[in-house]
Amino acid sequence: MSNPLIFEYLPILVFLLIAIGLAAVMVGASYVVGGSNPDAEKVSPYECGFEPFEDARTKFDVRFYLVSILFIIFDLEVAFLFPWAVALGDIGLFGFWSMIVFLGILTIGFIYEWKKGALEWE
Repeated sequence: MSNPLIFEYLPILVFLLIAIGLAAVMVGASYVVGGSNPDAEKVSPYECGFEPFEDARTKFDVRFYLVSILFIIFDLEVAFLFPWAVALGDIGLFGFWSMIVFLGILTIGFIYEWKKGALEWE
């Protein structure tokens, strides 16, 4: 009779049990070793480096959302560049020119946003 399936997964189960046990030991040690001395400065509300002075539901400037969306767009552009650069030898000229077109479209969008003044913060 061959080995039951459970024996094939036993190393994974042991690894998970060790990881969970080690995490529990570390969390428990942080409670035992690390003291808790809250003072007025530690428990004060902190948001964006200054004390809150208005209601939390106040409206933000639209430019804040625009800059954050632009950051996400160009951050994703960089995220697409990494796998493209790794696979560049395998995808050939078609993959190279496809990425050049993609970067060109994003550059045109960036220039458009720049000319419209979306990146200006007054």
